[in-house]
Amino acid sequence: MAETNGFNTLSHFAINAIDCERALTFYREVFGWNFEAWGPPGFYLGQVGDLHAAIQQKQDEPFPTLIGNFECSIAVDDVDRVVDLILENGGEVTMPKVTIPTVCDIARVKDCEGNTFSVARYL
Repeated sequence: MAETNGFNTLSHFAINAIDCERALTFYREVFGWNFEAWGPPGFYLGQVGDLHAAIQQKQDEPFPTLIGNFECSIAVDDVDRVVDLILENGGEVTMPKVTIPTVCDIARVKDCEGNTFSVARYL
């Protein structure tokens, strides 16, 4: 594998939201992530592990944002418990938990804004 020198690694992700307050509550209640208002209205910045993260208001112009167009997995300690929290906070399950032998237990879900991601407990 090539040396990265800080490049070619994920450094930031943004969660696009129609209702930022609803999304802020969802990610706080499900994963314990906290964001603070920063910069323009409808933009919230946080730190998730070593990554800079944002919840941002979905825009139509000048740079349209799409909901649910980046696939990622969030490592969790218990897929069933986190799926229950997702459902309690307005999310939905799009693929029930399955086990990939020697890799992980994984479920595909949507947050309260329609963004699709996976939650996984790595073996």
